[in-house]
Amino acid sequence: MRWVKESIGYWCEDTVSGKFTGQGVCAAVLDTGIALHPDFDSRILEFKNFTGNKQEIHDDSGHGTHVSGILAGSGKQSGGNYAGMAPHTGLLIGKVLDKEGNGAVHTVLDGIEWIFQMKEKYPIRIVNISVGTQPDLEERQKTLLLEAVEDLWNEGMVVVVSAGNYGPGAGTVAVPGNSPKVITVGVPDNVEAFAKALPVQSKGKLKNYSGRGPTDTCVVKPDVLAPGTGIISCNSRFKNRREGFYTMKSGTSMATPVVSGAIACLLSKEPDMTNVEVKLKLRASCTEQDQKLGWGMLHVGKLLS
Repeated sequence: MRWVKESIGYWCEDTVSGKFTGQGVCAAVLDTGIALHPDFDSRILEFKNFTGNKQEIHDDSGHGTHVSGILAGSGKQSGGNYAGMAPHTGLLIGKVLDKEGNGAVHTVLDGIEWIFQMKEKYPIRIVNISVGTQPDLEERQKTLLLEAVEDLWNEGMVVVVSAGNYGPGAGTVAVPGNSPKVITVGVPDNVEAFAKALPVQSKGKLKNYSGRGPTDTCVVKPDVLAPGTGIISCNSRFKNRREGFYTMKSGTSMATPVVSGAIACLLSKEPDMTNVEVKLKLRASCTEQDQKLGWGMLHVGKLLS
């Protein structure tokens, strides 16, 4: 995560001092669950499984643990090297995807309904959804999901979703990333420049994969870019000594919590900001890329200034 932070201007007075790194902020993550990794300390506030009967905190895939680690892992098992973006953020975890990372629209909708219920108990400010639908999903199902995430936005929550990995062709952004309201995250076209943790032999084989617009309603997507290739974060299988505490994954799913974590830092500094104000500040603080997608690359220092 150190090189990720370097590439997005993370190190600034607010983050180096540790004063604004998610304190007082609750984020909901809809994914494959979460493991009781030591980097989450006691910050897993609630867990709910919508894919089966097992309600003990768990992650049988590893995807959700990795995503949550990027957003809010403390990095203490790595001496801080793999600390997440906002390591003081409280987490509410909805398991809406199975061990293969697959899920039905109705489980995601159930997870969204649960977030509305939990909002009565916790001050949820951010919802991270590193989930995208398959291109061949029927239109009615896409509409239901799109409307549900926009309901979260209309309730005042900052909804951050992935652009999906079906790019780079036009019109390939995954639902619900095509919503004009929510913040959709992609990875930059120059993938190799933002994949510093990958082995040398892997480079040269990397291809652009980030979904992009325009959408059916001619909305430019993604909104913001962040590193997503070769990201090292929490490993759900850390109890297996051969696996270790951390592992590497790639995708717009990994870029999404980078942005969610940056927003958690912002909201810990400016707790009265609305979701619309957050979106406008994010847009104004991005840095342009050579092949610009949306607003450009996330820059945390400018976001917090």
